[in-house]
Amino acid sequence: MAEFHFQNDELEFVDDINDFTNFDGELLAFSESSSPTSSLCNTDDPFDSDVEDCFDVECKQVKRSQTFYDFQFNTRLIKSTIVHFQKCTRSLPLPLSRVQISTMCVKDNLLVAGGFHGELICKYLNQPEVEFSTKVTTEENAITNAVDICQSPSGSKCIIAGNNDAQVRVFDAANFICINRFCFPWSVNNTSMSPDGKLMAVLGDSTECLVSESHTGKVVGTLKGHMDYSFASAWHPDGRILATGNQDTTCRLWDIRNMSQSLEVLKGRMGAIRALKFTSDGRFMAMAEPADFVHIFDTQSGYEEAQEIDLFGEIAGISFSPDTEALFVGVADRTYGSVLEFNRRRNNKYLEAIF
Repeated sequence: MAEFHFQNDELEFVDDINDFTNFDGELLAFSESSSPTSSLCNTDDPFDSDVEDCFDVECKQVKRSQTFYDFQFNTRLIKSTIVHFQKCTRSLPLPLSRVQISTMCVKDNLLVAGGFHGELICKYLNQPEVEFSTKVTTEENAITNAVDICQSPSGSKCIIAGNNDAQVRVFDAANFICINRFCFPWSVNNTSMSPDGKLMAVLGDSTECLVSESHTGKVVGTLKGHMDYSFASAWHPDGRILATGNQDTTCRLWDIRNMSQSLEVLKGRMGAIRALKFTSDGRFMAMAEPADFVHIFDTQSGYEEAQEIDLFGEIAGISFSPDTEALFVGVADRTYGSVLEFNRRRNNKYLEAIF
């Protein structure tokens, strides 16, 4: 299984981090934030009908009648949680007791979690105790908005944490030492590393998204087009396409070789785009709204064909399985919270011809 985003106001308490299932992917929380919306089409009112008309013209026309993943299973055994960390084998001078989880990432048996007060916790899933915990910052309102586990260009594993204090910190995953710190002009809501580890997307409380060198933090590209703050990003496995999700209800696709303007604009149904994921083979891209809707796009059709999953409830997160055969959707509800599983539909035309 894979990754989920947790709504901050739908969390419960558990006493053991081992209650989490090993999802091979990232678990990122939807941080709640209000943001001023910038203008579009030379108007001061971002919700003016003329702006909406202009905005709709820019968005790609998509056929949403396809079915790529069929509903398979619903379990209520997994719920959004706040974890009570009690033991730690290694930590910096700031000990942690009870941590409210804001973001999570799991990869290669390593779980990394961030907290609402700047905490960073690391644990190997096959070991009983937390391996490392600290507060990366003591500033007020310094929530850890995003964590990621990735490989550097040299091949070493690293951990990336983005915080409300406008900084991105890079930790060596072998010894949990902070090896880099990059400062940006606004709160960082999301980061994601390119497949080759050379570039890093940085999104936050700005209408612009940045692409920087992962080892220096130097900004090499500025992505302009969104109208509001951004909260999600994902790289196509080929490393050429970057998707960004925004509070303006759109996902924009960017060709990293020419970042002057977006290739496509994909619109959601109602709300902000809070989660984005590509399948490992690059065939599909899923995007989730805060509630009720998940969209799956066929990349081979040029994102012109899509499946729309209409469910009831706040969406805690989405993830594809590593083999692309399953899509998991977390539903964040204190009473009816669950994980929905959808299985990839296969067109076995040879078997159909036989039978």
